[in-house]
Amino acid sequence: MGNGTSIGQVRGHGSAHEGAHHWIVQRYTALGNLTLVSWLIASLLMLNEFSYDALTKWLGHPVNATAMILLVVSTLWHARLGLQVLIEDYIPNTLNRFLVLSFLNMAVFGGGALATLSVLKIALVGGAA
Repeated sequence: MGNGTSIGQVRGHGSAHEGAHHWIVQRYTALGNLTLVSWLIASLLMLNEFSYDALTKWLGHPVNATAMILLVVSTLWHARLGLQVLIEDYIPNTLNRFLVLSFLNMAVFGGGALATLSVLKIALVGGAA
């Protein structure tokens, strides 16, 4: 495995064998986003009015609340996957990459938790108190 030859220099630096999985998951989340956004548009178009009371009542329905939470999770997961690739490709410094990826993870999980809790509050309690 000599270091002087071309093959010796690249041996052990090959594929991590995770790129295909990442790509497939991003395609599934894109398909989920397309389906859920289509549902959201169709569902909102079927409403008679867009008042606060009408929308909280609509979101209070268990099917709508579940689909909205799935939309939030799928969209944030898809965005995280895309931004992760961008960060890994364009931030060369390992420490900076780690810090930016950590911030990305905190922002995505924090935003997802906030959005999920907001939908659950509207679904279970019925909006602002």
